[in-house]
Amino acid sequence: MMFKPFQTAAVLGAGVMGTQIAAHLANAGLTVHLLELPAQSGDRNALVEGAFKKALKQSPPIFYTEQTAQRVILGNYEDHFDRLSNVDWVIEVVVENLAVKQQLMERVEKTVRPDTIISSNTSGLSIGAIAQHRSKSFRKRFLGTHFFNPPRYLKLLELIPTADTDPHVLARLQWFGRMHLGKGIVIAKDTPNFIANRIGIFVTMLGLKALTEQGYTIEEIDTLTGTLVGRPKSGTFRTADLVGLDTLTYVSDNLYPAIPQDEQREMFRVPELMRKLMETGSLGAKAGQGFYKKVKGEIHSVNLKTFAYEPAKPQNLGNLDAIAKTSDLGDRLRKLYQQKDRAGDFFRQTMLATLAYSANRIPEIADHPEDIDQAMRWGFGWEMGPFEIWDALGFNTVLADLQKAGLTVPAWVESLQGSFYTQQNTAVTKATDEIHLADIKANPKSMLWHNAEAVLLDLGDRVALFEFRSKANTLSLQVIDGLGAALDWLETHDYRGMVIGNEGENFCVGINLAEVGKMVEWEKLNPFNRNHRALNDLIVKFQSLMQRIHYFHKPIVAAVQGRVLGGGCELVMACPHVVASAETYIGLVELGVGLIPAGGGLMRMTRWAASRAATDTPGDILPFLKRVFETIGMAKVANSAYEGMALGFLNPMTKVVINGDRRLYAAKQEVLCLDELGYTAPARNPIHVLGQPARAVFEHMAHTMMQGGYISEYDRTLANRLAYVLAGGDLTSPSLVDDDYLLRLERENFVPLVDEPKTKERILHMLTTKKPLRN
Repeated sequence: MMFKPFQTAAVLGAGVMGTQIAAHLANAGLTVHLLELPAQSGDRNALVEGAFKKALKQSPPIFYTEQTAQRVILGNYEDHFDRLSNVDWVIEVVVENLAVKQQLMERVEKTVRPDTIISSNTSGLSIGAIAQHRSKSFRKRFLGTHFFNPPRYLKLLELIPTADTDPHVLARLQWFGRMHLGKGIVIAKDTPNFIANRIGIFVTMLGLKALTEQGYTIEEIDTLTGTLVGRPKSGTFRTADLVGLDTLTYVSDNLYPAIPQDEQREMFRVPELMRKLMETGSLGAKAGQGFYKKVKGEIHSVNLKTFAYEPAKPQNLGNLDAIAKTSDLGDRLRKLYQQKDRAGDFFRQTMLATLAYSANRIPEIADHPEDIDQAMRWGFGWEMGPFEIWDALGFNTVLADLQKAGLTVPAWVESLQGSFYTQQNTAVTKATDEIHLADIKANPKSMLWHNAEAVLLDLGDRVALFEFRSKANTLSLQVIDGLGAALDWLETHDYRGMVIGNEGENFCVGINLAEVGKMVEWEKLNPFNRNHRALNDLIVKFQSLMQRIHYFHKPIVAAVQGRVLGGGCELVMACPHVVASAETYIGLVELGVGLIPAGGGLMRMTRWAASRAATDTPGDILPFLKRVFETIGMAKVANSAYEGMALGFLNPMTKVVINGDRRLYAAKQEVLCLDELGYTAPARNPIHVLGQPARAVFEHMAHTMMQGGYISEYDRTLANRLAYVLAGGDLTSPSLVDDDYLLRLERENFVPLVDEPKTKERILHMLTTKKPLRN
């Protein structure tokens, strides 16, 4: 079925969620009218303008680029409500008050076009009740659209149709939400708190019960509900602080009376502890204290008796190190489930309660286990949903333990044959425009070549995929060797091209610094390598590999997502064609570890600066080259793929997909399209460099930054090397040079830095803390 994308929208309500929903619609290319109540005096747009200015300062940013914010047009309900007559979609995000929403919908119906879709972002009120006094025509076009905070970054969008919602309207929003907003869509029923919040709040209440009744500490519970079990590192109580204790209490207080038939209703009765914390002003992160408080740089937690904040006490959870080091989540959960100590007891009790509660919510809140699993993964950041965890722990094992614990198990579960995810039981329909590597790898013939940290897979249609398998997707020696071997294989086989990509959280965080460090230390002990011959050879090898990719005679497409840093950025810059998830954070960050880019990054950025200029004259090129110098010198990372293009890290022809799940599929299609058209590799054009006059400008910029206290003296030293390469070395005037000239300058200015004490300090600090050091 073909659908027409939305081009205009109105968001009613400029609170935290309203402004962020408006921002993400603008990210998707829509013109958005953001309306709020008029101010009682002065500028009638003061309220909406104040809210929007505050939203612009949010971190992480809610817009893909600063320019994207210009698509949001501000207004108020009294002077600008008529704008709704020209929009495709109206989203209501006002205060959670049924009467207020109903009155607003009456106004909306009188103003919008007959084909405009209207939705509510309520998280707790009945969708049907909001529209109950509206006409049949209105109700056909009305439904719930429950975004999760922050809408740009959290994938879940719950769609809540009513009995009157036109299926075509629901289907259109499913399509648009997935394709243009990048959302994972779950269809929820019009029940209190829908799917994710219903389960999520129950799990939070389990944590509160363990704290107030079972003797576990705040830190212990966060350890046992964090990354150890495949959930966000914020665990239970850091998450509660981020949400706000007042918000959590408000939601629970409203949920309790709304679910009289819920067998676990009493779990939603807010403990007295929460109310006492709120009485002391401890509302969470927004108040500077909740369950946690930062005291003189240290994180303290609240004492439940005195309500003072104290340093964390040692945790009494036994030895969790062996379990924590288990890489496979399923194995980790099974080990913890079988553990016979306080940690195991907590996990078994809370997990059995969670699984029983989730099972008993079908068909109340959703029709299929997959709906609940997807909602928890996409809305709460769980790596596995409840029913996936149940299968991982052992379907029959959990079923027996639930019955032994006296927890209610619905008949539909007992009727299953040992799993929720057999072909007979699952209701998941896989999208035809997505590629999932687990499906590819299920076919043993798909592996074309591999080593310990890289693999070449057959994507079908004579397209190959090179996948990293190194830790954190670093450019290890094995990955670099593997990439060369993959090109060799592609040379000698009748394949149309290759995608470089993976399904990791991050495409590539750069060179393996630990391996480079070991190489440098080995060279010190070897009298024949005191001039860093091995390191220099590695750089030559990497540069040559990047050049080979760039000028390869078959199309090579990078499919990128997440962090793309340092050498990973240089790899992507070398690929002539790129498909990027909108959530791509790319940059040349080498100065943060006391080095400069040396994999062709400076050469390509110099070429990019000249290509952006209106003419080849130095005066036109210099402003763009200054921007390059600032960007790399400050180790700036783009906040989105669109900003990555603006900064020059991604080429201007990059295909951006807002739904990252479509990335590998889109990259494969790009290979096929390029091959079908008759692929021609990029031409080897000379590069304009500006010589010593530009170098002097850059060095003066670095001096000024140091004088102003923005950079350290060593930063300035590194910046001067950066300036030397970008300007073309010792050339006294503007010149044309080839790729190899600038690649040589990169090598000559990179290698000496590895002996600098401050560079060693930066590398060691990065390896131990995962954070840059400015020394």
